[in-house]
Amino acid sequence: MYKCKHFKIEELVSQATLAYLGEEACWKLLDERALMMLDKLRETFGPATVNDWIFGGKFDSRGFRAPNDPDGARYSDHRFGRAFDVIFKKISAKDARAYILAHKEDFPFITCIEDGVSWLHFSCRNTDRIEIITAK
Repeated sequence: MYKCKHFKIEELVSQATLAYLGEEACWKLLDERALMMLDKLRETFGPATVNDWIFGGKFDSRGFRAPNDPDGARYSDHRFGRAFDVIFKKISAKDARAYILAHKEDFPFITCIEDGVSWLHFSCRNTDRIEIITAK
């Protein structure tokens, strides 16, 4: 089982999910490719935030989203543990997207990114190219 080097489980799932399932079961919900890419993004771009509820912040569903979570689409990659929304402290989401697209070989499992948002949404869906989706 892969566990992130740079993120705690509290940063990747909601408080309710963690309370209901516990730490080990929560790690098992998350796609190891997405977790590896989270670590690679952190190592490339520096400090980053996914969920911040553990620190008193407002974000709790920018990683895994449970079926009953009101945020996002019903079949979002977040609901399958293979998508994350990331905010970096030292680089804009726009610049991070451009870097990823210019260095695809460094991010082999990122197969979808969302354009037109102020965070980096990426996922590791079953395709052999990077799909660009536009925010609705």
